[in-house]
Amino acid sequence: MDIAAIRAEMPVVGQYSFMDHAAVAPISGRAAAALRRFIGEAESHAYARGGLYPEAKRVRGLAAKLLNCHPEEVTFVKNTSEGLSYVANGLQFSRGDNIVTSGVEFPANVYPWLNLRAQGVQLKMVPEDNGRIPPERVIELIDDRTRLVTISSVQFGSGFRSDLAALGALCQERGVLFCVDAIQSLGCMPIDVRAMKIDFLSADGHKWLLGPEGAGLFYCRHELLGLLRPSNIGWLGVRDAMDFSQYDLEFRDDARRFDGGSYNLAGIWGLGGSLEWLLEIGVEKIWERVNVLTNRLVEGVRAKGYRVVSSREPAEASGIVAFVSDTHDHARIVNHLRQEYRTVVASRVGRIRVSPHFYNTEEEIDQLVEHLPGH
Repeated sequence: MDIAAIRAEMPVVGQYSFMDHAAVAPISGRAAAALRRFIGEAESHAYARGGLYPEAKRVRGLAAKLLNCHPEEVTFVKNTSEGLSYVANGLQFSRGDNIVTSGVEFPANVYPWLNLRAQGVQLKMVPEDNGRIPPERVIELIDDRTRLVTISSVQFGSGFRSDLAALGALCQERGVLFCVDAIQSLGCMPIDVRAMKIDFLSADGHKWLLGPEGAGLFYCRHELLGLLRPSNIGWLGVRDAMDFSQYDLEFRDDARRFDGGSYNLAGIWGLGGSLEWLLEIGVEKIWERVNVLTNRLVEGVRAKGYRVVSSREPAEASGIVAFVSDTHDHARIVNHLRQEYRTVVASRVGRIRVSPHFYNTEEEIDQLVEHLPGH
């Protein structure tokens, strides 16, 4: 991996040591270039020579390659919440049904399900245990009224990585649907919706995918398209969308049935630029690189006297490292790093959270550790 060439694609490195990709990441140079192409086309040609939508088809294909699915199983969303809401509002629930999740999900993967309480649907939550969500605890909560398990691929506060393949296989065996909030792993770690038996997946592009905010991905397994009723009804989701003179509410037979109306084309073009770049490099190689950096970080902060909350078991580690100090104020540390050293990390749920990406360097990791106050 040519780190110098890769860093040339990330202009942010000239301004900051940015290691907060679990929040809102800087967009890649490839995404910026795609956005500029969109602006050029929109201001000079728009629909005079074929329009701006064909690029969305190409980006859908890139997303399908990233997820290992068919392009017809993927569509675009404004954010992770929108895709998860498609599932929550599209499934038919009965009073007494339940949904299983963890008690430390980002709110995007909680509120759509809590909103079902009016229908008599219960949300069952597995508590965090020393930075982990024990998979056996998830399994214990599944009963004969469980309709769906919904989990983050990686937890935003601890960096704990769920064993999606094991959970997916169990859900399939028990006849339970499996939904994944993938925003904290997609673009950093491989996700194979086929191998992991994932039924639904949603993720925005503004974190590890290095794309612009407001342009994300939603996956629905083809066999479930008929089970999930579109809840955001608009002109673009019907079979004959371009026939504006006929009102025929017959939904498309692919994931575009969930499209309510016109796309955020600028965002999709930008997202496509990053997807193309990440696929060129290879997500497996990206994860190998991130794993090296985070292992180095863990070793450094432990030597400095901090307690690492994130599980670093090989099957549970991710691009997020969360650690705590018993003597220093976390917010002050984060502000000091940013103001004095232009190093960007975060404070979340009572922890310092560092989330480097593959373009970061060992030197940046070492400097971060050096600049942390000692114990």
